[in-house]
Amino acid sequence: MSLKSTLLGGFAATLFALPAFADITIEDAYARSSGPSAKTGAAFFVIKNTGHDQDRLIGASSDVAKLVELHTHIHGDDGVMKMRRDEDGFEVPAMGMHALQRGGDHVMFMGLNGPMVQGESFDVTLTFEHAGDITVTVPVDLDRTPEEGTMKMGAEKGAVDHSKMDH
Repeated sequence: MSLKSTLLGGFAATLFALPAFADITIEDAYARSSGPSAKTGAAFFVIKNTGHDQDRLIGASSDVAKLVELHTHIHGDDGVMKMRRDEDGFEVPAMGMHALQRGGDHVMFMGLNGPMVQGESFDVTLTFEHAGDITVTVPVDLDRTPEEGTMKMGAEKGAVDHSKMDH
């Protein structure tokens, strides 16, 4: 076998061994809580998948809180939006995206270990079904208003009462 064939074979093996997370990117991440004494907070971002196979965000972890979960909102029988844990995770279609936004899907931090401070940031490890773990640095932006077209939830600036969540 020639040196050229050996190098070409090694390159091909390396190329196919690249992790799937090269197809997943996280954009426009930010986190917020409703105030300095809040016990909960949330992170929002856009997951982009440039790959040819769908993936799914199935978990998240961070040192910022005692419990980190994937949450969504559903319409209750009484017509009121309710927040609940989404145990199935969030599908990210092939060659597509999934937005985590206020009033919709998000990463929930419960039992904050300290206040979320404007301008600071923290790390969140996102776990994908195929791409595995991806760690993202999330800036805290307490002044950010809900994006155009999202639902306003709860009190001023999107605060939500998490004490009545379905778990």
